[in-house]
Amino acid sequence: ALALGVVPVGFSAANYGVQDDSGLLPWTAKKLQELGVTNPNVFQDTAGLDFEAIADTEPDVILAAYSGITQEEYETLKQIAPVVAYPETPWVITWREQIRMNAAGMGMMEEGEQLIRDLEQFIADKAAQYPELKGLKAAFCYISPSDLSSFYVYLPDDPRGGFLLELGMEFPESINQHVTPETGFALSLSAENADALNDADILIAYGDEALLKALQADPVFGQVPAVQRGSMVLIPDNTPLAAALNPNALSIEYTLDEYLSLIHEAVQKINQ
Repeated sequence: ALALGVVPVGFSAANYGVQDDSGLLPWTAKKLQELGVTNPNVFQDTAGLDFEAIADTEPDVILAAYSGITQEEYETLKQIAPVVAYPETPWVITWREQIRMNAAGMGMMEEGEQLIRDLEQFIADKAAQYPELKGLKAAFCYISPSDLSSFYVYLPDDPRGGFLLELGMEFPESINQHVTPETGFALSLSAENADALNDADILIAYGDEALLKALQADPVFGQVPAVQRGSMVLIPDNTPLAAALNPNALSIEYTLDEYLSLIHEAVQKINQ
């Protein structure tokens, strides 16, 4: 909504990646400032939706395309105003789907399509500055340094995995072999299948140097080529960049330079 120049009458506080007590991610705060909004109406609803506060704003439409609302919450919300809900799975939607659905809900479909075109051009222009990424095999993982018995890989259907493809990279075939129609948006594997990561030129994961050191010291993960050479993009948890890895219309422009810079650093380690 903000990317289309519409200031919501109220919106939920962000609870991941926020660096202060504002409840606003930095790209949200920046856009509100650009639009001249100094006192946004932010709902503190991590313990549950505040239906009374939402109703008090008298919204024309409720945008929940990227949300985790339940069927029961949906039924209550639609008594307040029409609701744009996620298509199938909570918290799983591409940035294009977010824009299309929310723009349609606001009666701004043409503006939404233009926003998508602008962002696609922005991504293409930025990726063109890093031609070495073209055709590179990359996987986005979740691995806990405190429990190396299993790991997750986000598939291209997940926004985190899909965005790597938008930057010109490819999904490793060695991982694809483990995917079934029932897998969903993330593949869960036991550590004994760590060789599924062998085809990856680089790995992206939430974590810091402690994770890399733990993986390199592990007898199984330590055999994975990307881990051995340290060609990993480590995204510190609960930071704005970590929040932006599920990209949206505002976060893409705000964080893409930082993300590409980190990927570039990881690529430099492939042939060292």
